[in-house]
Amino acid sequence: MSYSYAEERPWLFTEAGQVALLKVRDNAHRLLKRAGAFKTFKATAGVSVGDSFKLLSLIDRLVELDELRCVNKGVAGQDEVYVAGSKWSEEL
Repeated sequence: MSYSYAEERPWLFTEAGQVALLKVRDNAHRLLKRAGAFKTFKATAGVSVGDSFKLLSLIDRLVELDELRCVNKGVAGQDEVYVAGSKWSEEL
């Protein structure tokens, strides 16, 4: 079974998904302020959802909202590097 954002996306709108999304969003924002970029595993560290696909979907949702932008697509999901998307680029 391989990762599919479309299959994981409905979970994001559950209470558990929203709580996890806010944690990852806060982590990402802190990492961007500190370093300007980060790998997936850094933003999802400390967020427990019991499924690595759900963790990837949290990052993909932030990309979908234009809060993050991936700069090296094509590598393993945990190794992707993200910078601020247009929604955050002015803030940081």
